[in-house]
Amino acid sequence: MLRVWRNNCIIALYVQRKCVVKRHKYQNRIMRYPILMADIVDSRKADQTLLINEFKNVVHFINDKWKVSIVSPLTITLGDEFQGIIQDMESCYKVVFDMEEFILENSLNLKLRYVMNYGRIETPINRNLAYEMLGDGLTQAREHLNKLKSSSNRFVVLSDKKGKTATVINDLFFLYGSYVDSWKTNEFKMVSAFLKDEDYKIVAENLSMNKSSTWRRYKSLQIEEYNITKNLILTLNKIL
Repeated sequence: MLRVWRNNCIIALYVQRKCVVKRHKYQNRIMRYPILMADIVDSRKADQTLLINEFKNVVHFINDKWKVSIVSPLTITLGDEFQGIIQDMESCYKVVFDMEEFILENSLNLKLRYVMNYGRIETPINRNLAYEMLGDGLTQAREHLNKLKSSSNRFVVLSDKKGKTATVINDLFFLYGSYVDSWKTNEFKMVSAFLKDEDYKIVAENLSMNKSSTWRRYKSLQIEEYNITKNLILTLNKIL
């Protein structure tokens, strides 16, 4: 009887350990999310009311367009800052691209700094607002967002990619930012038109411009290079 009881105890302990290990692995798998955090560059130097209204419009546009891919909606937390949880890193990158292009399309006098971090969240995900959540991923994102304030770079990626891949994606985002930041506010409408329809002849017609002048603007604004950089970021994220 003693031997049977001992064997049963051993089996019970083995099953219990297996369940704990399985549950631990499952928790680790579901507790890492793409965290998107951003704030307004030089928010104190502009018309506060106008700036915040523009900021709210950008956030509302993204939450509406990307609601299927957003796990916890972009939520303005400190007036000039937002955070949210996205379904996957590819969607996270596309959200940032869409934000920047919404700013261009609407000629907003608004620049944002972004941190995209594939990090841990240790509390349940709030699917209504990006509040009341804790985790190393959120802490890391905020730390890097603060570091960006002393840098000319506006984009940082802390991804699930290792080594050189993560470095290359960050370098590409730096390049991406250099194109966006080279455009002046009075060029935004033209850039947006090119991004919607790269055929310079159609853009020239829509903007009532000379075709030759429009072609030169297409080249000088580096529209093709901008699109290539975006595509490289998304492609590298998929294949590496």
